[in-house]
Amino acid sequence: MDSRTVQTDQPLESKRTVRTFALASFLNDMGSDIIYPIWPLFVTQVLKANMAALGFLDGLGEAIVSISQALAGYWSDRVRKRKVFIWMGYLCGGFSRLGYAASSAWQHLIPFRILDRAGKIRSAPRDATIADISTDANRGRNFGLMRAMDNGGAVVGILICIAFVNVLGYRLLFALAAVPGLAASLLVLMKIKEKRAEGLQIYKGLALKDVDGNFALYIVLNAVFALGAFTYSFLIIYARKFGFKVAFVPVLYLIYSITASLLSLPFGKLADRIGRKPVLFLAYAFWATVCLGVILIRSYALIVLVFVAYGVHKAALDPVQRTLVCELSPPAFRASCLGGFQMIIGLCALPASLIAGLLWEGFGPFAPFYFSLGLTVIAGSLLLFVREKIDSSANCKI
Repeated sequence: MDSRTVQTDQPLESKRTVRTFALASFLNDMGSDIIYPIWPLFVTQVLKANMAALGFLDGLGEAIVSISQALAGYWSDRVRKRKVFIWMGYLCGGFSRLGYAASSAWQHLIPFRILDRAGKIRSAPRDATIADISTDANRGRNFGLMRAMDNGGAVVGILICIAFVNVLGYRLLFALAAVPGLAASLLVLMKIKEKRAEGLQIYKGLALKDVDGNFALYIVLNAVFALGAFTYSFLIIYARKFGFKVAFVPVLYLIYSITASLLSLPFGKLADRIGRKPVLFLAYAFWATVCLGVILIRSYALIVLVFVAYGVHKAALDPVQRTLVCELSPPAFRASCLGGFQMIIGLCALPASLIAGLLWEGFGPFAPFYFSLGLTVIAGSLLLFVREKIDSSANCKI
């Protein structure tokens, strides 16, 4: 292991690193998901924004994620440091929630949305560290564990939201949500030990010639899928308009999060056994199920199953998507490739949510789901031509 990693190559240290990151991710997602179940309702009902404005805010957030991850990934590889990006990212997320609590108009949310999503500078350096200290045999498992802890934190956060939203109200609840993110930042700052780089340790950055056609095709198909993968806010608002009471909407989000939490690690392990592409095909199939469910179903009980299918989709998609990026990218530029990949996906997310909002406003609530279904079919067809590649550069075993 070289100076790109933040830990020694001893298996015990590798385990501790993964577990520390997993706990920090749990805490941060707990804070995020105190907010997320009621975010669309806060924006549209309390701050009186329409669906196009909600789509803009959500899409803007994902675009900022993309830019922040690309920049952080690039500079992390350049200076061979990871830790500073990670703890500062959690710090940004914590402070942004205080800004949400103080906002009195939807336009006021914009700078805090930018700060919140800029906190994703943590993701590419953290994921690159995990990839570096993993092997081909357990990389999917480790990313699956991260997603399981993400979603586990989400479950706890949603339960807190359900228990306290009517007691504290939106604004005090948003302020409470800042605490876990700040704790995650402190945990990484204290527990992760980064090796001191010798000398300046600045290397050339990732160039286009370092990316082969196979990886480029994988990026393109994910960009196509991302153009139709609008945010969960549209499912939440659809459920509300379908007839679910406001108090039950966080329960639907809880159902999704529990499903994703329980299945992320099993899907990661499954990808280690049968390959990445079959699991990614399953992820696309379950998203198609979500779209068809919204379009065709007229039953409260079956709408609940749509949120279950959404949880299965996210459990299969997130760990495997990142694992395949790590394995198709040049090992020396993993953080850059992860950041660049997320940048492209995130830049697609802004028009995706904005288009979905405009389609909703102009053609009705089913239009975004028809649009997304078509793009999912195209992305799945392109995935057929991607070749999986096993990388053996990591020699650590967890």
